[in-house]
Amino acid sequence: MPRPALASRPQSPDTKTPRRAPLTWLGVLPGLLLCATIAAVATVIGHLVPVLGAAIPAVLIGVIVAVVRRPSGRLAGGVRFASSRVLQCAVVLLGAGLSIDSVLRVGARSAPVMLLSLAVCVLAAWWLGRALRIDAGLVTLIGVGTAICGASAIAAVSPVIRAKSSQVAYAVSTIFLFNILAIGAFPLIGHLLGMSPQAFGLFAGTAVNDTSSVVAAATVYGAAALEFAVVVKLVRTLMIIPVSVGLAFLQARRGQERSGFSLGRLVRLVPWFLVGFVVLALVNSAGAIPPAVAEVLSGVSGFLVAIALAGIGLSTDLTAIRSAGWRPLALGGMLSVLVAATTLTSMAFAGCL
Repeated sequence: MPRPALASRPQSPDTKTPRRAPLTWLGVLPGLLLCATIAAVATVIGHLVPVLGAAIPAVLIGVIVAVVRRPSGRLAGGVRFASSRVLQCAVVLLGAGLSIDSVLRVGARSAPVMLLSLAVCVLAAWWLGRALRIDAGLVTLIGVGTAICGASAIAAVSPVIRAKSSQVAYAVSTIFLFNILAIGAFPLIGHLLGMSPQAFGLFAGTAVNDTSSVVAAATVYGAAALEFAVVVKLVRTLMIIPVSVGLAFLQARRGQERSGFSLGRLVRLVPWFLVGFVVLALVNSAGAIPPAVAEVLSGVSGFLVAIALAGIGLSTDLTAIRSAGWRPLALGGMLSVLVAATTLTSMAFAGCL
């Protein structure tokens, strides 16, 4: 999966975005150490106040630091690395505590709820976008970002629809705002409705759009919720493939240049961390991972999640969020609420609440 783009100050359509230089360990280390320090403080807070865990403090501390002074220069590369690659490594390690049989069962159970919420979100995005008179490209980006997996879906779809850099920045900023809100709101909703860990995992994995926010919200709710939510989320992430292919065909039918969807390009859309997660689950199913080792890997994964969420918080760009204007934010907010409501309704009918 392409690396999620960070929210940045929107540019004019004619402005080219400079290509980032490849990251090196020396370039990553300063920002990564900052995120690890915040994660360590958040972990201590989580031990003192178990109901918070480490996830919410890590995000909040990161946001506060970013509001005072957003990391840039030598720190930016490490913060970007923490919020993307470190999170993906944490997801891979979660596979060590699951069997492939449980992964398949959870995936099959979540598919109807997930597909219904995705369809409702895509259709609502098209209708609401027209009603709010938002550019079609921006509507598409916000719609797939909310329906599938946030900034990762936006990054995957933007070259297919030839989105402008300003549209990508607006969409990522909008999605980012509702990611942060979901981390605090979803556990409260789960407790108010008396959800079991499995029910909350299905709810968060289906209704929260970005992997980082799914992991954060589920971590607050408990280890069992986290395992369930990650499986649901990874199944949902695969929807990038049919959605991207469908958009490519729509572009071709509109008379635009063909996107050239090859088998290689389809394979590249499959997230590497999803493959790693499944491989570890297979290894664990074969009994090759002792329980003590699985427990250690689970603890390492939890700390990596805190590091990643510190990076997410440090990436907060209030200027970009304000620059997005009220229409994209209104669209993102309405779609987020609609997806959550659709998920809860379908879970109730399916007897999953």
